[in-house]
Amino acid sequence: MLSRVADSIYWMNRYIERADNYSRFMSVNFNLALDLPPNVDEQWEPLLIATADNYLFYNYYQEPTRENVIDFMTFDKRNPNSIVSCLNNARENARTIRESISKEMWEHINELYLRVRDTTTKGQSNLNRLQDFLINVKNGCQQFYGVIDCTVTRNEAWHFGRVGRFLERADKTSRFLDVKYFTLLPDLDSVGSTLDLMIWTAVLKSVSAYNMYRQQYRMISSSTIVEFLILDKLFPRSVAHCIRQAELSLYEISGNIITNGYKNEAEKVLSKLRSEIEFTETSELFKTGLHQYLDRFQLRTNEAAKAVYDVYFSLKPVEA
Repeated sequence: MLSRVADSIYWMNRYIERADNYSRFMSVNFNLALDLPPNVDEQWEPLLIATADNYLFYNYYQEPTRENVIDFMTFDKRNPNSIVSCLNNARENARTIRESISKEMWEHINELYLRVRDTTTKGQSNLNRLQDFLINVKNGCQQFYGVIDCTVTRNEAWHFGRVGRFLERADKTSRFLDVKYFTLLPDLDSVGSTLDLMIWTAVLKSVSAYNMYRQQYRMISSSTIVEFLILDKLFPRSVAHCIRQAELSLYEISGNIITNGYKNEAEKVLSKLRSEIEFTETSELFKTGLHQYLDRFQLRTNEAAKAVYDVYFSLKPVEA
């Protein structure tokens, strides 16, 4: 298929996944802020730092207050990662390849974008309606994937979409975990306390993992949460599962069989990353330093995305 079409399908899925995850970031943090004890201040800056949006944020805002962070991460068109920007970009990618996607996909993404755009013009500072709005965004993104699964042939286009979706999801799951690193506790005695576990529980809920986690583990602890969200191969939002699914789709695109080894640089980089995750133990994550491991993983995910771009989407010189 044309690299232009493949690129648009890949990025359409990445932008939808990003909008979904940003709505999760803020929804869970908003709920956590309501549950915190009176002596603990709300913390919104960790969201900006974990998503690497903090540098751009301070170009336009003075303080990381709740209202400012919500506005920047949700409605601000100057932020290319805001929910409204992501949905706009996803819609534009879908519009340019309408002949390659299903009618239902276009209708759903167009309706979702228009609904979010109209909300931004009705008074974006109304926090009483914030939760309903974020839930609607999250549900709209998940419904979009349902439409894809029900209306799209399992061809190259479908697999390019999966590569984009799962690379983005793996990156954002790692950032959900990293939010915990940047969250300031009142004092050192709070580590391992009820407050600390409350924040870890918020991390689980942010990726809709709380119920599946409790079915697998009897008690909530930081080590088992990290194990579940990074190393579990079956949970659909865990890092290990996402990287594996992206890898499988890459091999389907090239027609290669994994047991034959990699055929191009994108397969090599992603297979190497998947192999390292597969043979990592929870104790090693904490020994290395969880934040350091996650930071390195995000760099490796970016390398994988660049390799996919170089192999499939970039313009190549015409040989004489």
